[in-house]
Amino acid sequence: MDGHGEMGLIGENFDPGFVGRMKEDGYEIRSESDNFDVASGDDQDAAADGPSKKKKYHRHTPRQIQELESFFKECPHPDEKQRMELSRRLGLEGKQIKFWFQNRRTQMKTQLERHENVILRQENDKLRAENDLLKQAMTTPICNSCGGPAVPGEISYEQHQLRIENARLKDELTRICALTNKFLGRPLSSSGSPIPPHGLNSNLELAVGRNGFGGLNNAGTSLPMGFEFGDGSMMPIVKPMVNEMQYDRSAFVDVALSAMDELIKMAQMDNPLWIKGLGGGMESLNVEEYRRNFSSCIGMKPSSYATEATKATGLVYLRGLALVDALMDANRWVEMFPCMISRAATIDVLSSGTGVTRDNELQVMDAEFQVLSPLVPVRQVRFIRFCKQHSEGVWAVVDVSIDPSQDATNTQMFPNCRRLPSGCVIQDVDTKCSKITWVEHSEYDDSAVHHLLQPLLSSGFGFGAHRWLATLQRQCDCMAILMSQDIPGENNTGITPAGRKSMIKLAQRMTYNFCAGVCASSVHKWDKLSVGNVGEDVRVMTRKNINDPGEPHGVVLSAATSVWMPVTQERLFDFLRDERMRSEWDILSHGGPMQEMVHVAKGMGHGNCVSLLRGSAINANENNMLILQETWSDASGALVVYAPVDISSMSVVMNGGDSAYVALLPSGFAILPSISPSYHGGRSESNGALVKPEIDGSIASGCLLTVGFQILVNNVPTAKLTVESVETVNNLISCTIQKIKAALTVT
Repeated sequence: MDGHGEMGLIGENFDPGFVGRMKEDGYEIRSESDNFDVASGDDQDAAADGPSKKKKYHRHTPRQIQELESFFKECPHPDEKQRMELSRRLGLEGKQIKFWFQNRRTQMKTQLERHENVILRQENDKLRAENDLLKQAMTTPICNSCGGPAVPGEISYEQHQLRIENARLKDELTRICALTNKFLGRPLSSSGSPIPPHGLNSNLELAVGRNGFGGLNNAGTSLPMGFEFGDGSMMPIVKPMVNEMQYDRSAFVDVALSAMDELIKMAQMDNPLWIKGLGGGMESLNVEEYRRNFSSCIGMKPSSYATEATKATGLVYLRGLALVDALMDANRWVEMFPCMISRAATIDVLSSGTGVTRDNELQVMDAEFQVLSPLVPVRQVRFIRFCKQHSEGVWAVVDVSIDPSQDATNTQMFPNCRRLPSGCVIQDVDTKCSKITWVEHSEYDDSAVHHLLQPLLSSGFGFGAHRWLATLQRQCDCMAILMSQDIPGENNTGITPAGRKSMIKLAQRMTYNFCAGVCASSVHKWDKLSVGNVGEDVRVMTRKNINDPGEPHGVVLSAATSVWMPVTQERLFDFLRDERMRSEWDILSHGGPMQEMVHVAKGMGHGNCVSLLRGSAINANENNMLILQETWSDASGALVVYAPVDISSMSVVMNGGDSAYVALLPSGFAILPSISPSYHGGRSESNGALVKPEIDGSIASGCLLTVGFQILVNNVPTAKLTVESVETVNNLISCTIQKIKAALTVT
């Protein structure tokens, strides 16, 4: 952003009482005569005698103003003798002195009232949030003695004692689970109870008026096919990472308000807090300047943690309220950012907000964030999410991690990441688009990150604002394309409109499962394997599928790795998605050319699409096999995901049938913009100073390629995995990478 101009529109609409940003130069005591001429006493009396006389103005000299200001600080109400002494000393009339002090006292009173008004607005916001919290608590009263629901009327002594004993046993079970977590290294749920009523809803409302994504045209039309964010059709049932949580709800209100204040200030501030990249896009945080301006609301940073903080600004074709609705719904949030969030769940709703604007809505959430590489651990975070509407058409949504000290059971839950105030400021620009300023600020343990990926994270290209905004823009552009009547370059031969929708849903599920397999998120229960002849950079895992109709039944083997490729992202993406070049690396093509049968566009570029490919068959059995492929590319990276599917299943899908019963195992490639292995800049040193990243030239010279395969090694779920199967998938990855390098003449 150039100066403060980019945030000008937002700044005009923010509530200064909530933000609490009071510039000192707006409240310092200054004489009115600094800025304009003040009438002398005689002139004011003369003006009162009749309107025919023209007013005369007199500007005090700097020396007179200095003397008057100095005396005013000592005595704001001078008596007659003091005024005469000032008059003699400054060469002014007594009435001029008298009226100057009157005007000065009036100005002082105005400034104080303005300052008090700001403070009162802050208190009002806090009281409103606490009031919403109290209303929420009143709807579900809890007994202080036993922790159970309060029941009107009297209960027997035996019932009361049983409730107290039940509460004690629950506390003891929670402590035992916390100790077990430390030894097992994974969360152990204290009960099998379902998600609280404020958590996921299996019957989410999908109407345009509810989810807000119809705001593209402000009409009552249905959502674009395959993009009903939040329908839950491709999302697994997600449970909270820990079932029970004890915390001080009132303390969360203070943390939320503090985090919101910090987010707004960071979104508005520029240099020296933010250091612009060479390309002028993403901005990196000056850590020393940040520490001078802000104090942490979640405690001190662990000494071994690194800091990453970035800011990005851009336009998206989506109304602000529609985006707010998606962000405040865990399922729809995941579906909007499927390659960045592996899972999310709402743990509790502390305040349901007011009306449809979700103003002052406050939630506790769990989430897993991922980079598409097996060399970067998944980040598990528990945080509070707070939404605030500052004015008409202006919202802010902020996240901040919960301090583990508030709950003894959480001390070992999330050991690798803390989320400092992060989120987005949203402002409607017109009826079709909004302006987004995204801020991402985290502290993480980089010792668990492979050295090849450390520059990607420290520069902000892994989990930074640039990636969030680019993903959001691509998803919104995709919706706009799918709602268009005339889509250039689309080949819908042999597919109905309902089939187009079903095919996109199937591709969404395929991509989601590919990302879960590459990153080893908790969406599926994977068992990691360690085999002697498999390199340490290759992660091999296995799981058994018994009753999921969307996958083949049996033993599934997954293998993934990431390698540095000294070619540009664009060149590598164009090569991998080109069906004419597929025989260069894909064994499923059997060395022959492949043909694109169906092409469903999902973006302006030709590469953002879902395709159905057919290869040249060597025998009759292989003639029944097709390949479903989804590809996309944006500023944050690129993806090529595919899976073999049989013709009979795809015929049902292309005619609008249910795609949930199409069994597939995805494989593919993720391309990340990266930095050469020799790069070590762009991260905070131990003293907190930021090393400014010089990354633009390095990114243009190479990228990171993640290769992932999921294969069925045995169709009997109880079968044992053999070493030969592991070696086969390991050789498949190595061979594929070598073929790609050879085709691109890369050594």
